[in-house]
Amino acid sequence: MLTGNILTTDGWINGTLEFENGRITALTGERADPAKNDAPYILPGFIDLHVHGGDAIEAITRTHACHGTTSLLATTMTAPRDELMAVVENLGHNARTRTPGGARVLGVHLEGPYINPGKLGAQPDAAVSAVMDEVLKYLSIAPIRVVTLAPEIAGHMEIISEMAARGVRVQLSHSLGTYDDAIAALKHGAFGFTHLFNAMSPLHHRNPGLVGAALAHAEYAEIIPDLLHVHPGAIRTALRAIPRLYVVTDSTSATGMPDGEYRLGSQHVTKCLGGVRLADGTLAGSTLTMDQALRNLVSIGLPVDDVSNRLSRYAADYLGIEDRGRIARGAWADVVVFDRELALTATYVEGEAIVEYA
Repeated sequence: MLTGNILTTDGWINGTLEFENGRITALTGERADPAKNDAPYILPGFIDLHVHGGDAIEAITRTHACHGTTSLLATTMTAPRDELMAVVENLGHNARTRTPGGARVLGVHLEGPYINPGKLGAQPDAAVSAVMDEVLKYLSIAPIRVVTLAPEIAGHMEIISEMAARGVRVQLSHSLGTYDDAIAALKHGAFGFTHLFNAMSPLHHRNPGLVGAALAHAEYAEIIPDLLHVHPGAIRTALRAIPRLYVVTDSTSATGMPDGEYRLGSQHVTKCLGGVRLADGTLAGSTLTMDQALRNLVSIGLPVDDVSNRLSRYAADYLGIEDRGRIARGAWADVVVFDRELALTATYVEGEAIVEYA
């Protein structure tokens, strides 16, 4: 039983939430304005659709649960086919059960290898064009929920249509594509944009690029609000343009660890000054956690309830999940509790209390 300012699907109430056997069983209280009391915030658990470090998936799920993430997509790096197949198959096994003390793995986000080799960002240089038989093999060995690809690569429109027909969310990024390429991809069933602004053709008033297409047409897109990947002004621009802009961390195995050298796929990266970079200075994922993302967005002026939706509900809606990302009777008891200084004080994953905090 938890008591405080509870963010329900209908807004704030001051009351009590109860759960049993992993599900929310009771929700009682009166409508309330949290600004008029000092009770804690009780929010839906965070859903992160872009988390790297899958080679140590049990440690990753525990680390992120300690920061309020209750479910996630294990996200791959571009790699040679046989290596990537093995990684995806292993992640598929991990998605079938939940590690005690860890977040639920909802499936896999295949970020690459179907990206533009001219816009790798921090991805290893192993980009290839998608081939239908290979794509279907990935889909057969793991629950692939999201695929990031470059729409301008020959043959990718057919791939987009096929994956969309199978319920896979296709996202655009790591791309030198034009505005028209992105519009064509959206018409073929692409649904979102991966780490908006990063690793994609930028907005210019005579060449709008992928960023322009996202701002003009997207309902959903990822954003990394570590305040390094994207300037607060650009975040605000996206917030005004994209109704269901949602938060991801794009975090790496360096998350929660001290400064030093780490691996990101086949690459060596350095954690320092609050970020993770390749030797040439390129940002290589992040060390962001979802609780810090909440604080960052509140610090630039967003209200807690709006931020909460961008950390949980919109991601669930994007995947078509109705029993996570919201506090409602019958939903999974994925819940986080914050004090009035926005310090995380409790996380519950499917009703299990997570007691170790990073």
